[in-house]
Amino acid sequence: MKQPKINPYFVIAIGVVSVSSSAIFVKLATAESAIIAFYRLMFSVLLMLPLFLMKYRMELTKVKKMDWMLASAAGIFLAFHFILWFESLTYTSVASSTVLVTLQPIFAFAGAYFFYKERFSVKAILSGVVAVLGSLLISWGDFKVSGLALIGDMLAIIACGLITAYLLLGQTVRKRLSSITYTFIVYSASTITLFIYAWAAGNSFGPYPASDWIYFILLAIFPNLLGHSLFNWSLRWVSTTTISMAILLEPIGAALLAYWLLGETIQWTQAVGGAIILASLMIFLRDEQNNSSGL
Repeated sequence: MKQPKINPYFVIAIGVVSVSSSAIFVKLATAESAIIAFYRLMFSVLLMLPLFLMKYRMELTKVKKMDWMLASAAGIFLAFHFILWFESLTYTSVASSTVLVTLQPIFAFAGAYFFYKERFSVKAILSGVVAVLGSLLISWGDFKVSGLALIGDMLAIIACGLITAYLLLGQTVRKRLSSITYTFIVYSASTITLFIYAWAAGNSFGPYPASDWIYFILLAIFPNLLGHSLFNWSLRWVSTTTISMAILLEPIGAALLAYWLLGETIQWTQAVGGAIILASLMIFLRDEQNNSSGL
C-alpha cells in the first residue's frame, strides 16, 4: 500500500482536537438536536462541493455498487449516531453522554475481531480497558444511571455502537475510494437521512438566531471536516481500533475547551482520568507498532 505523505497519527491527533469542540457548539446552539445535526452535515457537504466537483466528480462513475451501499450505510449510521447522541443530552448529563459515546474501543475490538479477524495482544486489550476506566473517571462526579438519565445513557451507548459501525465500514471502503469521494458520499447520505428524520419529527428548519447559524457552520468545519473527515482519511492506513482509542482523548479536549471558552473548572478526577487515558493510549500505540514491525 502506498505510504501516506503525512503521518496518520498526527492527522488523527488533529481530528481528536477538532471533534472535542462538538459538545461545546451543540450546547450553545438553541435548535432541536436533529436540526443541529442536519445543518452540520449539510454545510459540510456544501463546503466540500467545490473541491469535489473540480477534482473528484469523475471518480463517482467508477464506484462499485457494493461500495455505494457500504458508504451510504456508513452515512446512515453516522446520522443516527448524531440523532441519538444529541437526544441523549436531553435526558442525561453532558459528561455521562460524552463518555459513554467514547466507549468505542469495546465495540471496536469486538467488531474488528468478528468482521476483520484482527487479533490483539493482552497488553493492547488491557490498555483499552484501562483507558475506558480513565474515561469513566473523568465524569465520575457527574455520571447518572437512574431515572430518565438511564434513558439518556442507553441512547448514548447505542450512539457509540453506531459510530463504531460507521468507522468499521469505512475501514473497508477507504481501501478502494479516495478520502474526498468516500466522505462526500457518506456526508450526503447522512444529510438526506437527517432531513427525512427532522421532517418526519416535525422539527422546524428555521428561522433561527444568527448565532445558531454560526454554530452550525463551526460544527461543519471543525468536528466534521477537520474531525470525522480526517478520521476517514486515516482509515486507509490505521485500524478502527486505533482511531477509537484516540477518540478517548475527546473528553480531555472537551474539558480543556470548556475551561478556556466557558470558564468551567477542571476537577481532579478529570486530570487523573486524562493522565490514565494518555498513558494507556501510549502503551496501546507502542504495542501496535511493535506488532506491525514484527510482521
